[in-house]
Amino acid sequence: MEIYLLIITLLSIVIVVLGVSLWKWHAFISLTVASLFLAVFSGLSMDKIVEAYEHGVGSVLGHLVGILALGTILGKMMSDSGAGMQVAEFFIKKFGAKKLPWAMLLSGFIIGIPVFFEVGLVILLPLAIAIRKSTNQNILLIAVPVLAGLSIVHGLVPPHPGAMTAIGIYNADLGGVLLYSLIIAFPAAIIAGPIFAKWIHKRVVPEKEPEIIRVETKIKQLPGTGISFVVIVLPILLMVLSIIAPLLPLPEFVENLLAFIGSPVMALLLSVFAAYIFLGYRQGMNGDLIKKLTEECLLPLSSITLIIGAGGGFKQILIDSGVGTTIANMSEQLSLSPIVLAFLVAGLIRVATGSATVALTTAAGIITPIIANMSDVNLELLVIATGAGSLMLSHVNDAGFWLVKEYLGLSVKETFKTWTVMETLLAFIAFGLALVLDIFV
Repeated sequence: MEIYLLIITLLSIVIVVLGVSLWKWHAFISLTVASLFLAVFSGLSMDKIVEAYEHGVGSVLGHLVGILALGTILGKMMSDSGAGMQVAEFFIKKFGAKKLPWAMLLSGFIIGIPVFFEVGLVILLPLAIAIRKSTNQNILLIAVPVLAGLSIVHGLVPPHPGAMTAIGIYNADLGGVLLYSLIIAFPAAIIAGPIFAKWIHKRVVPEKEPEIIRVETKIKQLPGTGISFVVIVLPILLMVLSIIAPLLPLPEFVENLLAFIGSPVMALLLSVFAAYIFLGYRQGMNGDLIKKLTEECLLPLSSITLIIGAGGGFKQILIDSGVGTTIANMSEQLSLSPIVLAFLVAGLIRVATGSATVALTTAAGIITPIIANMSDVNLELLVIATGAGSLMLSHVNDAGFWLVKEYLGLSVKETFKTWTVMETLLAFIAFGLALVLDIFV
C-alpha cells in the first residue's frame, strides 16, 4: 500500500510538471487537477475531496492575500514614484565606479525587500545598462550583483509571498525566519553577486549590446533619497520592532501595540499609506492617479494568488488522504533530514516546472505531513531550505530566464553561463548556510 501511495504521489507531481511545461496549462489548473487525481486514486472519499481542497486553499490564502496585495501596491508606488531609482543612485554615488558591483548588490537587496522580482528588474536593470554605457564596463559586472540581490530576497526574505507561503504552511515563526533569512541571504548574495560577477565577466562577453530601456515615472519631481529609504525598509523595521518588543522593559500596552503594528499585514498597510503620502501626494500625485496605480498593480495579482491557493489545496489532500504519513514513514527509514528533503523536492519541482512559486508551495505541502510528528525540526530553517531549493537551476522554462536574457542582450548559452549559474549558487550557498545554522540553533 505504501508503494502504491508513493507512486500516486509521484504521478500527481508529474501531472503538475506536464501540465505547466507540455500541455501549457496555467499552474493553478495543473495543481488543481493533480490534487483531484491524488485524492481519487489514494482512496479519499468523494464527500471529503472538495472539503479538503477548499480547506487547504483557505488556510493558505486567508493568511496571505492581504500581504500579497499590500506588498504589490508598495512595489508599484516605489517603481512609479522613482523611489527605487533614488536608492540605487545613492549607492552608486557613495561607492564610486570601482565598487559598482557592491553598490548594485545593495541596491538589489534593499529594493528587493518590498517588491516582486520582476518589478525590481524593471527598476534596476535599465539603470545598470545606463551605467554600462557611461563606464564601458562589461554589463555582467554590474547586472549580476543586482540580480543576485533581487533573487535571494525574493526567495527567502519575508514579506515576500514565497517565504510567507512557506511560513503559513509550516506554521513557522515569522520573526525567526526574518532573522535567519537576513543572516543567510546577504553572504549568499555576496558570493553569487559581486564575487561571481568579477569571475564571470572575464569569461563571458555578451555579443549583443544591451539597449537602454527608459523607466517612466508618473511624477516630475522625484522623492528624496532619505524618504525613499524609509518607505522601502519601513515594513521590515516594524516587523523587527514587534520581535524585539518582548525583550524590552516596556508597558504591556506598548508591547501589544508594537506586536499589532509589526504583524505583516499591518506593517505593510502602514507602509502603503506612508508611500501614498510621501511618494504620492507629496510628489504631486492626486487621488485619481494613486487609485489608478493601485488598480493597475492588483489586476495581475490574481495569477500568483491562484497558484498559492492551489498549492495549499494540494497540501491538504496530501494530509487528508494519508499520503503524507506514508512519505513521513519512508523518509524516516531513509534517515533523510527534513531540511535536506525540502531543498531537494523544491529544487526538482523548480527544474521541472520553471516556477519558484509552484516549487515552494508544492514542496511545502509534501514536507508538512512528514514533520507533523517530529519535535526537533527547526521550522524556520525549513522555510529557508525550501525557498533555497525553489531558486536553483533556472532554465528555459522559467520566465525570469528570458527576461534577463532579453534585458542584457545575452544569447541562450550566455544566459545559462551567467543567470542559471548565479541562481544555482544562491540556492546551494543558502542551503549550506541553513544546514550550518541548524547545527548550532
